[in-house]
Amino acid sequence: MEKLNELSAREAARRLAVRDITAEQLARACLERIEARESTVGAWIHLNPDAVLAQARQLDAGPVRGPLHGLPIGVKDIIDTIDMPTCYGSAVYPGHRPAADAAGVALARAAGALILGKTVSTEFAWFHPGKTANPRVPENAARCTPGGSSSGSAAAVADAMVPLAFGTQTAGSIVRPASYCGVVGYKPTYATLPRAGIKPLAESLDTLGVMARSPGDAALLVGALSGRNLLLAPLERAPKIALCRTQEWKAAQPETVAALEHAAKTASRAGAQVNELALPREFSGLQQAQIDLMNYEAYRALATDRVHHFDKLSDTLRKLLDTASKVDAARYDEARALAATCRAMLGDVFGDADVILAPSAPGEAPRGLGATGDPIFCRNWTLLGVPAMNIPCSQGPNGLPVGVQVIGRIGDDARAVAVAEWLQQRFEDLA
Repeated sequence: MEKLNELSAREAARRLAVRDITAEQLARACLERIEARESTVGAWIHLNPDAVLAQARQLDAGPVRGPLHGLPIGVKDIIDTIDMPTCYGSAVYPGHRPAADAAGVALARAAGALILGKTVSTEFAWFHPGKTANPRVPENAARCTPGGSSSGSAAAVADAMVPLAFGTQTAGSIVRPASYCGVVGYKPTYATLPRAGIKPLAESLDTLGVMARSPGDAALLVGALSGRNLLLAPLERAPKIALCRTQEWKAAQPETVAALEHAAKTASRAGAQVNELALPREFSGLQQAQIDLMNYEAYRALATDRVHHFDKLSDTLRKLLDTASKVDAARYDEARALAATCRAMLGDVFGDADVILAPSAPGEAPRGLGATGDPIFCRNWTLLGVPAMNIPCSQGPNGLPVGVQVIGRIGDDARAVAVAEWLQQRFEDLA
């Protein structure tokens, strides 16, 4: 029997548009999967099945509204929704009801999407984890983190609860959990999607993106919201790929080393031109620059919460804020200046390469739910504002997914998506 919840977003959208399936049928399939698995995964912070089904029936009764018609989408809990609570992953805002949808949610609804529910976020999209467990962990094995901060969105897509889900990234909050959970995580070029109605953490870095099952599925959602055609025709030639181990390579565990080597060899055997890329020395300071910039802006963005609700903040967040308070304006300005310098160098860094291929995370998902892993391989690319996409590549020693990161030029998201799709197909052909 066909499992509608396992359909790709593009296939589901096609069938919804021609009325081969109904929005209600697809929503029911997703809700049934959630009912069966939520007690184990814990991906959702708010669900109202009756309201979801009522909205699905409304969509079925009217004309096709847009490219996302009837597609169920999960929304990270730092993104405002007018008809559902938005708690920002925090004890400060229990049951909080925003006055309006975030701009991204409003655009998704206008394109016909069905907002299924709210997915778990870390506290204020920083590092204190929520309840979500990695759904890829083998049965009877120790629980592992799904990553963060887009924990619930990554887990929900990985477990076939929903075909698409919104995430956000300030350091590595889309790419890293996507790698840990074995899904595609797409952080578009900075400011491609609107951030209005999203709880700010660091304005210079915060980026709205998506979890999906394929690069094309992710591009469908981002393209519908941005008005950009991100679904190019298949590549006319094998891509040119710059293999970048990054200046943080010493943090790579054996499974990440193996994944990057596997990706490079697979691409090369399929005809891609793969060349090693050594980053300029200036890039060595980007890791600390991202941390300084994020800390400085987060300390100020969370001023109301730390001044008026300090007693309701987690110990983890209090310690983060204490560290953040020590970043002064001079360090912040230095971080911004270095980012601008390195951003201006990106044309030379890419050279004639279509994309850069780099690690997504240090290794497979760490055991336990007390932390969400290290964004060390994502910080630099987030700071530079480039499009970045995790694609599942291989498995680690505990049978958990390990991804690689496809990075494009600023604004050239369509090319990055096309190469990522090409690579994912080659990985699947070998599976």
